[in-house]
Amino acid sequence: MSPAPAGVLLDIDGVLTISWEEIPGASAAVEELRRRGIPYRLLTNTTTHTRTELAKTLEGAGISVRPEEVVTAVVGAAAYLREKHPGARCFLLSDGDATEDLEGVELVQDDPDVVLIGGASDDFSYRNVDRAFRRLVGGASLVAMHRNLYWRTSDGLQLDAGAYVRGLEEAADVEAVVVGKPAPTFFLAALGEIGVSPESAWMVGDDVENDVRGAQRLGMTGVQVRTGKFRERDLSDGAPPTHVIGSIADLPALLDAS
Repeated sequence: MSPAPAGVLLDIDGVLTISWEEIPGASAAVEELRRRGIPYRLLTNTTTHTRTELAKTLEGAGISVRPEEVVTAVVGAAAYLREKHPGARCFLLSDGDATEDLEGVELVQDDPDVVLIGGASDDFSYRNVDRAFRRLVGGASLVAMHRNLYWRTSDGLQLDAGAYVRGLEEAADVEAVVVGKPAPTFFLAALGEIGVSPESAWMVGDDVENDVRGAQRLGMTGVQVRTGKFRERDLSDGAPPTHVIGSIADLPALLDAS
């Protein structure tokens, strides 16, 4: 067994909730981390809600967290742009309203320096994706909040922005910089908030590539849950997770065994 973690990162969608309804045992697992004094962060590629909104939404689902305990891909994108593209003009194509957490980022419609892609939605029309493509051909850089290909909702699997990112990369002959999971900087930023090294931390996720293997490449312990977007065939393609559990409800027992 792996040693007990000094800190834990938890994915939200597919691990704690599906379509913002609690997965049974999620609230109890978070409370157990608090009881044991294990620091944690909720690390999510969700771009639909701000940290404040996510905390309120999770509270409504029965999972009590504070906004500062949530680290989103939007927050990661803002930090990256402020550091690598200070003062850049950004064309944003994303679901929801990301402006609150894009502090210090200038959003424009024309002549951008950066095309910023968030989560997919009905706004990913031909017209809007083509606008992004033409701006990339014109010399703008491509930054993606994540490259998830799909996610699971109460209606089943649904296409996500990663499919569009791949298409834009191929069509415009560019390479996207990804700032959400599985980017190492995203995991490290969350671990930095709780003062834990990768070797001492666990990552619990439903996405075997973006959550689990991304974390394991940094030296973290990867815990795969069989909920959310998980499919059994995921385990036979690539490096195996450190642990596989049925759901987040099994996390306390895994902690007991470590």
